[in-house]
Amino acid sequence: MVFSMTAFARTTAESTNGRFTWEIRSVNSRYLEPHFRLPDALRDIEPALREQLKKHLNRGKVECFLRYHPTTSQGQMKINEDLVHELNAAADAVHAIIGPGNTMNVLEVLKWPGVISAEETDSKVISQQAVSAFADCVSSLKDIRQREGEELGKLISQRIERIAEIVSDVQQQLPAALEAQRQQLLERFKELAVSVDEDRLETEMVMLAQKADVAEELDRLNTHVNEVKRILTMDEPIGRRLDFMMQELNREANTLSSKSLTTGITQAAVDLKVLIEQMREQVQNIE
Repeated sequence: MVFSMTAFARTTAESTNGRFTWEIRSVNSRYLEPHFRLPDALRDIEPALREQLKKHLNRGKVECFLRYHPTTSQGQMKINEDLVHELNAAADAVHAIIGPGNTMNVLEVLKWPGVISAEETDSKVISQQAVSAFADCVSSLKDIRQREGEELGKLISQRIERIAEIVSDVQQQLPAALEAQRQQLLERFKELAVSVDEDRLETEMVMLAQKADVAEELDRLNTHVNEVKRILTMDEPIGRRLDFMMQELNREANTLSSKSLTTGITQAAVDLKVLIEQMREQVQNIE
């Protein structure tokens, strides 16, 4: 299965504690390189986020950004009613001793330690919600990378099929190319008014055939084509394997060009190198 390393995903998760908005961008890289930008209050969740990322991605430079907007209800005032009742009863008792009438001021009551407290939000719960929202965003990113990868896989498959066609054409051209070289030698002998020594002619043809023999290169090209097709079906990261195969394909195309007997084979070698370079550019984005 082919996965691209280039993708962007944004998800938003709502909870009673607030809104979590994640943005993840990924581009090609030799290794997995995660970078996080988190609110100060949530920096301690970064190790958990890294572990989550490693479960789903293998390569790529990945930038992760979190926006957290807490709900306005967080931190609202809470009155300790039991303590207020106790304070009121104590004030009544004191005034029963010193005189009638409870003159205790409401603001004085509110200033008493422990009467007013802010509701505390469970930071652990918020952290868990942030990590859960991150997992959803990573899943969305992976889906996008898969869709992009499928398109890249189609482009590579089209070019690898074209390479197979070119190799087959060159294999069919070889016998005619060798015969054309034999006729060229005969013409040169005639132009120089040299009698044709059949043994010498055959020796020259054998040497020429050995020098221009590209059958081995064509066989290796076919082998590499089949290997690329196999790699594209593998259920694991394949980018590095494909990158290696592009190098091997290019090596054989260069050798084919250097041994070319005809302009047709030379053009075929050029076409091969163009197709291989196009694939190589696409492979750089594959995980």
